[in-house]
Amino acid sequence: MIRTASPHDSPATPGRRETPMAYAKAIVSAYTQRGLDPLPALSEAQIAPELLNQTGARITALQMEWLSASAMRALDDEALGWFSRRLPWGSYGMLVRASLTAPTLGVALARWCRHHGLLTDDIHLQVNQTQGMASLQLTEQRELGALQEFAVVSVLRNALGVACWLTDSRIPLVQTTLHFAPPPHADSYRVLFDGPTQFNAPTHSLQFDAGYLSLPLRRDEAALQRMLQRALLLTVRPYRRDRLLVEKVRQTLAEQPEHCRNADDLAAWLNLSARTLHRQLKEEGASLQQLKDAVRRDMAADLLLRTQRPIKQVAAEVGFQNEKSFMRAFKGWTGQTPEEFRLAKAP
Repeated sequence: MIRTASPHDSPATPGRRETPMAYAKAIVSAYTQRGLDPLPALSEAQIAPELLNQTGARITALQMEWLSASAMRALDDEALGWFSRRLPWGSYGMLVRASLTAPTLGVALARWCRHHGLLTDDIHLQVNQTQGMASLQLTEQRELGALQEFAVVSVLRNALGVACWLTDSRIPLVQTTLHFAPPPHADSYRVLFDGPTQFNAPTHSLQFDAGYLSLPLRRDEAALQRMLQRALLLTVRPYRRDRLLVEKVRQTLAEQPEHCRNADDLAAWLNLSARTLHRQLKEEGASLQQLKDAVRRDMAADLLLRTQRPIKQVAAEVGFQNEKSFMRAFKGWTGQTPEEFRLAKAP
């Protein structure tokens, strides 16, 4: 069962009021469809009913979390009335659990999409990849009516939140495309999705660097249990760390050494400032020197095991000016001299 923060835990509703009231109205309409009274849920979320029809009204992300959690319990529907059949309490947690053992985010998202189709066939989710760009695409298989915007935005934000959580990484969006026309609160989309948003597009989609699909998952069952206590935060929590950067730096150091003479050259190649490069690596618990050492170590180990090249030649190929400094560094990395390492690993 998913736990959410309670307004009784905090007498105020901290945070900026940036969530469109239209989404609260959509939840109220789900209550109406079921013949239930939404007033207790509105009260729980500290939302005055008279604000529902107020043009331009906003609520905080925390109020939206309270209202959504109350509605999901009352309706026993984590889809909040979007689809032709309910998604009972725990459905989205089950999707995360089914994806948890995937080796990479790409595999996890493919599982997520496939298993979502088992819950409802009103929409179809699919991950595509082309020319270095990944796209999570949502296709409506049935008219979603008045709940179209709320359903599409919620599903896409939930999928993005899960992807960020699984990799413990911020996944910046290159673009969001939406098939519907811009709503009156279109300005709020700068908060809902980073990057530009295109309305009246051919499809609903989130587009991001395909490199994120190769990131390994960093969560386990224990982490999942903790996350489910506040699962709705997945749709609102901003991730700062960007783990793809470490992989990009590592790859550039190994494959494009001509662009890695110093931090300025490397940062320029990655379209960053040197200051941003160092800061983001620090946020990920890494440093440029650590990554340089790791790449040199791996290259040296590969050459020592795969070839019979002299130690002096191996040292030069991995960027050392002399054999002595390479031997000292290699022993610091592995606890063995290059000769000892080669002999220990020999068949």
